[in-house]
Amino acid sequence: MKTLDNVIITMKGINKAFSGVPALKDARLEVCTGEVHALMGENGAGKSTLMKILTGIYSKDSGAIIYEGKEIEFKNPREAKDAGITIVHQELNMMNHLTVAQNLFIGREDMKGSFINDNKMNEKALALFDKLNISINPKEIMGNLTVGKQQMVEIAKAISTDAKVIVFDEPTAALTEVEINELFKVIRDLKKKGIAIIYISHRMDEIKEITDRVTIMRDGEYVGTLISNECCKSDIINMMVGRVIYEDPKQFSNVEENAEVILSVKHLNAGKMVKDVSFDLRKGEILGISGLMGAGRTELARAIFGADKIDSGEIFIRGEKVTIKSPMDAVKYGIGYLSEDRKRYGIIVEKSVADNTVLATLEHYTKGIFLKNRKIREDSEKYIKLLNTKAPSVEAYVKNLSGGNQQKVVIAKWLIRNSDIIIFDEPTRGIDVGAKSEIYSLMNELIKEGKSIIMISSELTEILRMSDRIVVMCEGNKTGELSIEEASQENIMQYATLRD
Repeated sequence: MKTLDNVIITMKGINKAFSGVPALKDARLEVCTGEVHALMGENGAGKSTLMKILTGIYSKDSGAIIYEGKEIEFKNPREAKDAGITIVHQELNMMNHLTVAQNLFIGREDMKGSFINDNKMNEKALALFDKLNISINPKEIMGNLTVGKQQMVEIAKAISTDAKVIVFDEPTAALTEVEINELFKVIRDLKKKGIAIIYISHRMDEIKEITDRVTIMRDGEYVGTLISNECCKSDIINMMVGRVIYEDPKQFSNVEENAEVILSVKHLNAGKMVKDVSFDLRKGEILGISGLMGAGRTELARAIFGADKIDSGEIFIRGEKVTIKSPMDAVKYGIGYLSEDRKRYGIIVEKSVADNTVLATLEHYTKGIFLKNRKIREDSEKYIKLLNTKAPSVEAYVKNLSGGNQQKVVIAKWLIRNSDIIIFDEPTRGIDVGAKSEIYSLMNELIKEGKSIIMISSELTEILRMSDRIVVMCEGNKTGELSIEEASQENIMQYATLRD
């Protein structure tokens, strides 16, 4: 058992409330140098709030933070960074109009006289990416990268500073297995150098593989701290949620053999990442789409939904050929889309839960030039209860909710629209094990009601647990199609790495 004579951070008695609603109640955490310390809990447990207090984003209401033997309180993230504490956020905060290198070194640019030396920053970025085995062009505009690659840039940015403590908030949520392995190599190297890592994740297997200790929070309070190699998955889950949750893979398809084909995509081409893709989706089916990052899965979904231009190919709804040139067309044909990037495409964070819930159905809540505010509140409250969304009220701003609860608001938006076809793009990204189980149950209920689901996921366990059939993509091509009875992680990965 690790002795605690090398403690670098102690947080104790931390309290924080927003608009009178407690977010943290006597929370505490103790982290040592050269330690990877997991911080776990359901969405809304207070993990991110505690870290935002540590890094100066929020101020605490009461309590104490001891850093390197001295009581401190940072007024802003710059003060924390200057002291050697940095955070890689789950919700990315990049400047999408700047290049990758400019984002990496913003605030600490290389100068050539009175001008920024972009060439020097590009060289430094390439050297950093080579060290991390990341294949990203430093000159690329940040907004053109996928969410996963943006995440890798954010991680590289944190590592490039002379940090003594690095907080990773769901760092692997958008990464492929290969990228996760590379990240773990980097974390182990940082650990050897005596850097303390606070690691927030909902992926249980990662906790056993990469962490030394794990602190569990529930409802803003400290529950306990365990030694990672002395506890099991069920111990952590029970402390997090107080109940056992099972994650067994699906054994057989629940789709009737002669079920109607609801959506048919034929020879679809869109941009550089969707190449001659064809598939059918049947009524009451969950069609999983698997593949590595850059496989073209999200681009396929966006093309079907009308968010990206289709170059060629055909789409049929219930046997009728349709033309989808915009998301409005897709919604008209009964298609809903939960984007992997909820902040950019799924929600308006400066609006309330109620406003976001009715966003795709606003025409049903108007009477002349007036909004039916009472009806909006009633229906929004219904979906808060249905999805067990943790929000003070339907009037709460979405920006103040945890990532998992923001995702539930996006789901509510499409449930209230009553779409027949719902595309779930990374539906449980950044969501804890308890909320995942709730969303899985909800998806199964939708299927029982006759809805059809396309589910894109980077988690093979999720694909195998939920799918009736699996389409695998690699570099824009459909490389395989598997029934759930024949699917395994091994043969999915074979197709996911099968290049034309």
